[in-house]
Amino acid sequence: MELTQQGNSAEWGTEGATAQSILFKMGNEYYGLPISLVREIIKPLPVTRFPKSPPYVEGVIDLRGRILPIINLPKMFGLEPSMETDDTRFVDLQLEGLSIGIIVEAVSEVLNIPQKLIEPAPPIIAGVDGKYLQGIARMNDKLIMLLDVDEIFGQWKK
Repeated sequence: MELTQQGNSAEWGTEGATAQSILFKMGNEYYGLPISLVREIIKPLPVTRFPKSPPYVEGVIDLRGRILPIINLPKMFGLEPSMETDDTRFVDLQLEGLSIGIIVEAVSEVLNIPQKLIEPAPPIIAGVDGKYLQGIARMNDKLIMLLDVDEIFGQWKK
């Protein structure tokens, strides 16, 4: 998770440390990813499927000359996949040695989450293996599960 320094704070443990995250929905839950990993957010494009890929790999899209694999995170996490709506988006993520797109039900907002509001994730949460979470934040009467992209996508990174 990327931390950004605000104010004159000298250490990450101070109140000025924040995690700038993009929030999105899967089911009724809110999830967050570091905004620094997001290249762009687009409306869904036609997906070319290919045989014998894992069930959560939807296929690939042609995004302005780049081939981008599309992952269905709810399927990957064993959650009920949702129907595509007008709010459904593909989020183009740029990780070290990997470009990947994920399907989200809706992008909510970009937030600076104060580090003091982030707690470590318990080992198992709502059927999602806790290793995929860096932490959980409490903000505005909702819980935001902050995803650990290295753990989720590390197997494909170069």
